[in-house]
Amino acid sequence: MLAPQRQQAILELVRQHGGVRVIELVRAFGVSDITIRRDLEMLAERGLLAKVHGGATTIGSTDEPGFALKSVRQEEEKQAIARHAAALVDAGTAVALSAGTTTWALAHRLAAVPALTVVTNSVRVADVFQHSGRTDQTVVLTGGVRTPSDALVGPVAVTAIRQLNVDLLFLGVHGMTLRAGFTTPNMMEAETDRALVEAAGRLVVLADHTKWGTVGISTIARLGEADVLVSDAGLPRPAREALAEQVGELVIADPGAGATPTT
Repeated sequence: MLAPQRQQAILELVRQHGGVRVIELVRAFGVSDITIRRDLEMLAERGLLAKVHGGATTIGSTDEPGFALKSVRQEEEKQAIARHAAALVDAGTAVALSAGTTTWALAHRLAAVPALTVVTNSVRVADVFQHSGRTDQTVVLTGGVRTPSDALVGPVAVTAIRQLNVDLLFLGVHGMTLRAGFTTPNMMEAETDRALVEAAGRLVVLADHTKWGTVGISTIARLGEADVLVSDAGLPRPAREALAEQVGELVIADPGAGATPTT
């Protein structure tokens, strides 16, 4: 078994049982203790599990990594997703971008689109447009309480959003499953994101493959509410088949294929 195959099998065991011990993995895969620990370190660096003494566990449903940590994960995949998402936006469109590192990557591409009106609860996203040099864009930054992921959430943000209407919402998520839908580990952020969903004519979810099987404590939207879901080529075939039956359109953006996605 190749290392990537073994690591994927380890990840499936962790997700199935909630946690595994190193000694159990050594026996199951017939490799050394050092090899298993290296596998766990690599999976932990990618944010797919949490290393603990003697083994590993799933990432908790209320764990909320900071923006800096999330920004270095799956960078190529996020850029591929952002390339495709940007193609959905025409000049003069009113769009909303939720907080997140994938929407932040998208913001850098949308900063060149003329006459946009942008609504966001992300300080990072607003900064991108602020420093773009364009004078024909309007940026509306909601107020609110700042989270570890640099989102502005809470009653102030929700009240501001509920007064607005946008053509498209680009929503970043913490996780997605058939049962829980699109989720976040922050309950106040979920409420704010739900307000963004209600304000949008179309919902476009941006979620790299590592979000599949991850569950945050609070649901933002059901899978069927997404008009478009843009993910990447790392999304497993069973997940693609399951998601394609739920969302309006599933798009797979391949980091190695330039701007040409598959549907």
